[in-house]
Amino acid sequence: MHCKSLREIYWRRITDKIAAKSMLITVAFANSIVFLIALGLLVKSWPILTKKSIFHLLLSSSWHPLKGEFGFYPFIIGTLEVTAIAMILAIPVCLLSAIYLSEYAHRRLRDLTQLVIDIMAAIPSVIYGLWGVIVVVPFVRALGQALDTQTTGYSLLAGGIILAIMVSPIIISVSMEVLRTVPVQARETALALGTTKWEAIKHVVLRSALHGIFSAIVLGFARAFGETIAVLMIVGNVPKVPTSIFDPAYPLPALLANNYGEMMSIPLYNSALLLSALILLLVVSAFNVTAHLTLMRIERR
Repeated sequence: MHCKSLREIYWRRITDKIAAKSMLITVAFANSIVFLIALGLLVKSWPILTKKSIFHLLLSSSWHPLKGEFGFYPFIIGTLEVTAIAMILAIPVCLLSAIYLSEYAHRRLRDLTQLVIDIMAAIPSVIYGLWGVIVVVPFVRALGQALDTQTTGYSLLAGGIILAIMVSPIIISVSMEVLRTVPVQARETALALGTTKWEAIKHVVLRSALHGIFSAIVLGFARAFGETIAVLMIVGNVPKVPTSIFDPAYPLPALLANNYGEMMSIPLYNSALLLSALILLLVVSAFNVTAHLTLMRIERR
């Protein structure tokens, strides 16, 4: 009996080690996917990097593939500006909505609103794009006319509005869940000290949930930065640096979606488009790393 129990313990330890190693390999493979994607894009974009310097490609505004000119500056600026507009519009509305739903709203209203938010998150991006063409573009055109600005409606502002609507379900849902994880005792303690409900939310709940709220904003930014179809349909797709929110733009995801099928007949076009995909990946990765480091500093404080 004693030998049998020792044998069972031995096999349990072996099984445990095998399970741990298997999970370690799985985690390593999952984390290596991003590096494999980046490596593949780098290899495919290497021909254009050997022909032109990376600084010329990033800072040039000339995009004429037939002439061998590939300047990514207008596309990078368009991507950053339309994403910035979307986040400026979305963050205040989403945070205030999340605070109201988690702290003030009745349970029935909260459940109903959560259902609507889940439906919004599940709507395909092409539907948002069509709605943008039908509603948002005419609204922006009318707004431009009211402000004595010439615009077709297909612009940075239209793209920013659509992106803000698309990222709202993510930011609101994650922020609500984070706010609801703050212990009730923290709220009760603040109220017992004589603070108002808003002061308790502002100084206790929001500070406790700051880490999660920041993560929600990062998720929203990543969704907005990489969105393709909806933005492609309403942002105008003109390869020029926009000087106004009413000017058309051409984000990097739209460039890839519009042109990847046509690149085979033009030398270096394939390499240039894959380089734009690599730039998109690196920018999103850099933002996420920066956000992670910022969160670590916030936690230390």
